[in-house]
Amino acid sequence: MVEKYMQMALKLARHGVGSVEPNPAVGCIIVKANQIIGKGWHKKFGGPHAEINALQDCKNIGVNPRGAIMFVTLEPCCHQGKTGPCTEAIIAAGLAKVFVATIDPSQHANGKGIEQLSSAGIQVEVGLCQAEAKLLNAPFIKFAATGNCWVTLKWAQSIDGKLAWAQKSIEEGWISNELSRKDVQCLRQRAGAILVGINTVIADDPLLTVRTKPDKKITRIVLDSFLRTPLNCNLLATAKSNPVIIFASEKTVQANPQIVQQITEKGAEVLAYPEIQDKSNLYFLLDQISKRNIAHLLVEGGPTVIASFLKEQLADEIYVYIAPKILGPQGSADITKPLAELTSSVGLHYVDVTSFGDDIRLRGFSEKALRELSIQT
Repeated sequence: MVEKYMQMALKLARHGVGSVEPNPAVGCIIVKANQIIGKGWHKKFGGPHAEINALQDCKNIGVNPRGAIMFVTLEPCCHQGKTGPCTEAIIAAGLAKVFVATIDPSQHANGKGIEQLSSAGIQVEVGLCQAEAKLLNAPFIKFAATGNCWVTLKWAQSIDGKLAWAQKSIEEGWISNELSRKDVQCLRQRAGAILVGINTVIADDPLLTVRTKPDKKITRIVLDSFLRTPLNCNLLATAKSNPVIIFASEKTVQANPQIVQQITEKGAEVLAYPEIQDKSNLYFLLDQISKRNIAHLLVEGGPTVIASFLKEQLADEIYVYIAPKILGPQGSADITKPLAELTSSVGLHYVDVTSFGDDIRLRGFSEKALRELSIQT
């Protein structure tokens, strides 16, 4: 029965995904005499936490939560942030027991909230549905625990592995359907940065913004070793309102100061990577992204970019949208070719398969990610 309540809390938490980042999505259920008397979730960044909303729900229906049991998907906070400490509210409400799915590894938490509740005489049990709770907030958990950003790879393909039409006039160039594309916007809402390769910029001239949430600030990153980014592209035209980073080789940057100046005058940053022996420059990039407090990087590049992240085993999570189409000679950007160059296989775990109309979305987590989250495969 207790697992059932925590599953309900996890379901509530999912309502906040895409609206609370970079904070975690949290859900809470309060039970008394085997009856649910309060429900709540963290609804938006800077707003009341799940526990506060659940306690308020009790008040709204006129039920005193004293002696009740709380089920919450993440350790209650015990510090003053944009909102007050949830632990103080839980103690004041007189709850008897709190089930916590997983500890918050942040420096200001990391067991301190649980310790505060226990010191107040509240029984606390940790670990119920822990794996699901960690995966729900994987970018937050990883960044809080390690200081390293979470890397999500995403691409859409036909059955035969083509990522684009050979001619853009065919079906407006889209491989996936409208429902899949709306889901991608939800994925972008969670991310702090989006990355593509220079070939994508030249071919598609994308904005890389969140169409479902135009006010969201998201960093756009272009892998552009030789500074080929067109000065009149959409990314540079909007660089002063949404950050843009052009990732280029140190040699190219030093040899082309005029181009660098033209790019920076448009509001973008040129980040030069040094020549690193026996190590991909992607490690340098991820380190720089993490130092900018970007907890979640979404990679939307073409076949070469995707394969590069997989080859270096840098992917934490993978989303693949598969359209029921065999494009044959009408398709281009064949992802099977660069993937054939991988030196080892890539296994996914906790795989979820979801349908979007006729499209299928396959989502899974890498072994590396599960190790970093301390989740068993």
